[in-house]
Amino acid sequence: MDHSEKAQEFITSFENSLQDNTFTKLSLGNYKGTEAQLKNIYLKRILIKKEEKLSFTYRYKTRDIVKNYSYSEAKNLLVELIGKDFHVATLQTVSFELQFEIHNGQRITLKKRETGSREAPSMEHDKVKKRLISSKNKRYLHDLQITDESGEVYKNAQDKYRQINHYIEILSGLIKEIPAHENLKVADMGSGKGYLTFALYDYIQNVLNQQVSVTGVEFRPDLVNLCNAFAENSGFTGLHFEEGTIEDFDSTGTDILIALHACDTATDDAIFKGIQAGSDLIVVAPCCHKQIRREMEKHKVGNDIQFLTRHGIFLERQAEMVTDGIRAMVLEYFGYKTKIFEFISDAHTPKNVMIVGSKDTRNKTSQLEILEKIKNAKDYFGIEYHHLERKMGI
Repeated sequence: MDHSEKAQEFITSFENSLQDNTFTKLSLGNYKGTEAQLKNIYLKRILIKKEEKLSFTYRYKTRDIVKNYSYSEAKNLLVELIGKDFHVATLQTVSFELQFEIHNGQRITLKKRETGSREAPSMEHDKVKKRLISSKNKRYLHDLQITDESGEVYKNAQDKYRQINHYIEILSGLIKEIPAHENLKVADMGSGKGYLTFALYDYIQNVLNQQVSVTGVEFRPDLVNLCNAFAENSGFTGLHFEEGTIEDFDSTGTDILIALHACDTATDDAIFKGIQAGSDLIVVAPCCHKQIRREMEKHKVGNDIQFLTRHGIFLERQAEMVTDGIRAMVLEYFGYKTKIFEFISDAHTPKNVMIVGSKDTRNKTSQLEILEKIKNAKDYFGIEYHHLERKMGI
């Protein structure tokens, strides 16, 4: 039996398991294709609007992408993938496991193993999963025009509702890592209309049952007044909004400082406020990186990546990475453990980088070593100064 015959036998078993309702899951591994950072694909059955489909989760190094296909579309796709881009395919049913594998690019095996009886998984779509922020009995969600009076999410607000919950999922894990506080003090810089600020207060106060004071800082007075009225409507006594800028805000005593989409050096101002306050947690999602780009354009240092940075779009991307990389090093200089990752709020929102600094009393990284790395980075890219570095006086 050759390669194509064994692959076809595997796919026939897959089709049969769908027909007799014994399919459990299918996975593809040992990727040999050309798509950068793709590692695996996982398949499961789902039910969308009473129609059965197969959900493909494309697992990349730093993110997952989910696509849903009809059974016939899924079969055609698997024919193209198994034995070509993926050299391992594993089918699990309620009674057996079947594995197709190409060894060292040559020898091909198809192994079947009886597993005993097990139950087929539910086909309920992920949309019905439990959210950390429920839509029911949330006056602020109604005031913010996310839900109707009965708590049903408006069709045109589904993306915003998912964004709120995705944000809370990220913050929930970070909050659990910081020391306990009798009354947690949170500042949300540039809070805008307050969607995420309200949700964070609700989660800490009513889901975690932790006493919290949250301040939303916003320079537009109309939004400040609107959000304070909504907070009063919801009985959120520990949440208030105040008019002002990040630079002028008194961050003293702030345990968690957040700044999402603060433009250019306003992100540096927010990080500065967090470090100055000795905050346990600093979370920023930067927007624009003009200061460092101007520095790089001004000095035009010749280096090994000049072949990239001579193109404007690549220079912009490089400036973003350099800006945020130095921000992380400055945080580490002041005793913070850092994480930088991609924050995708929903399918219709561009990707953002999120920088997280967690106060780490065990962080013994040499400050002199960090300063040397910052200096080397600046020299390499022709940067005279970084705004955060200058504000911190290092």
